Amino acid sequence: MKHGNITKLLALSALSSAFMASADVANGGFETWSNGVPSNWSIIDSGINVTSTTQIVKAGQTAAKVTVNTGTQGDTDFLQDIAVEAGKSYIFSTWVYHTEGGIKARLIADGYQNYSDPFTLNQWQQISFNYTASASKTIQIGLRFYDVSGFDGSEVVYVDDFQPSETSTTPPPQSCSAHNIALTLTTDSYASETSWTLKAGSTQVASGNGYNNNATVTENFCLNDGDYTFTIFDAYGDGICCSYGNGNYALKEGSTELASGSSFTSQQSHNFTLGSGDTGGGDTGGNNGGDTTGYYASAQGLNGFALKTALYNIINNHQNQGYSAIWNFYDQYERDTYFEKDNSILDRYSEKPSGADSIHFTAVTDQCGTYSTEGGCYNREHSFPKSWFGGTVEPMHSDVHHIFATDGYVNSKRSNYPYGEVASASYVSSNGSKLGSASTSLGYTGTVFEPIDAFKGDFARAYFYMATRYQNVISTWEKNTTYSDAVLNGTSDVVFEPWVINMLKRWHQNDPVDAIERARNDAAFNHQGNRNPYVDHPEYVEAIW
Repeated sequence: MKHGNITKLLALSALSSAFMASADVANGGFETWSNGVPSNWSIIDSGINVTSTTQIVKAGQTAAKVTVNTGTQGDTDFLQDIAVEAGKSYIFSTWVYHTEGGIKARLIADGYQNYSDPFTLNQWQQISFNYTASASKTIQIGLRFYDVSGFDGSEVVYVDDFQPSETSTTPPPQSCSAHNIALTLTTDSYASETSWTLKAGSTQVASGNGYNNNATVTENFCLNDGDYTFTIFDAYGDGICCSYGNGNYALKEGSTELASGSSFTSQQSHNFTLGSGDTGGGDTGGNNGGDTTGYYASAQGLNGFALKTALYNIINNHQNQGYSAIWNFYDQYERDTYFEKDNSILDRYSEKPSGADSIHFTAVTDQCGTYSTEGGCYNREHSFPKSWFGGTVEPMHSDVHHIFATDGYVNSKRSNYPYGEVASASYVSSNGSKLGSASTSLGYTGTVFEPIDAFKGDFARAYFYMATRYQNVISTWEKNTTYSDAVLNGTSDVVFEPWVINMLKRWHQNDPVDAIERARNDAAFNHQGNRNPYVDHPEYVEAIW
């Protein structure tokens, strides 16, 4: 499914007063230049070079082309001064266009506010901030540019349409012909710690922060059909209930609840679909995954190993975030909002999809840790064992597409044995995952680990991802261990032994892509900037293998 663009944001509580007072950004459209410098922009730091461009423009005739030449944040400000009035509210926003993914932009509005998404490449995205002036004064507005993993020392970011500009006018009220969504948020005693974002795939379409303590606000917006993620954050890490107040939130369309909660740690995410949705593995991340003119454009019309190579070229440049960052990924994204819906860590080695779980892990609190039995703690399971690719070798060691939150004790039982189908089990976890001798029908003789049926497809598609993402080096991994030799065939195209191919395809077909995987794929894209093609396009498996 291809996402429609977000329609006009309507009736945000901040919008009701945002344009009551003028705080115009001079030359916010970058239409006026003098001696190669945008007029009225008083501070352009030495670490950036700003020039006029007519090639990539959001509005009007020209935009600002900002070349960032340093990773020193104090040398990358792009600012001007404006006057604001005490008690008046304003919405400051601008549009940015990233070209490489090694730089992110941060909106400045009397302080450092919201960031752009550096992985949203070659398209415009908006950063905005709702601001209420505490006093009549002059403030600085603009941008600061931050280097992230992958910055090569020079990168271009385009900027345009800084609002409110001196030429902007208040748009007339419009009715919502799509989905009218309401967010009701009650803050705790430390409201400054609370913020939220709403994204369509990787594109942020709304956000909020800067609230008053122990207050209730309602914000409304109009959204088109598509897949969305609502995430609420607490900067201190203790949620908004119940130690210091009784905060809570609810996101609704009419009487239908899309997201709600109160007790969490640093953040909590909810995925939902508006409209008919698409359960067939189409566009799930705002990058036209189901439309081959977008993220998978270069794969259009291909099949066999030519398709696999095209996919490799699409996904092979992800931004490695490091092994420690996976804990935060689990805290944010690896939650049970599907079965018990208790917000515990979703552990594929202990989760019982059709019954009550015997094991429950609290995010962060129950990170490993030590264990002597199942339920001791959860850790980071390399579904494709790290010993097979040489240990702590990056980026494989930190690639979240194949690293799942699992019970530490069960993970140790799995060790680096191949996945397989068990005939006689020597160990069975609380949800029925098994370790034991392989079934004779498998085509392999030895010890294997078998996850439950509900998650077999997840692991199969993770393996097809590994075969594609690392096809340039995976042929050299075969002899690293006895078990990698049993699974890999030493080639870069087929990659796996015949018994493995047959089993993975069977698992892939019998356990199709579901909402859990689609949400995780979106999360992985947000985390490291690439996607699993076999989640977006399950048909690619048969087309290649």
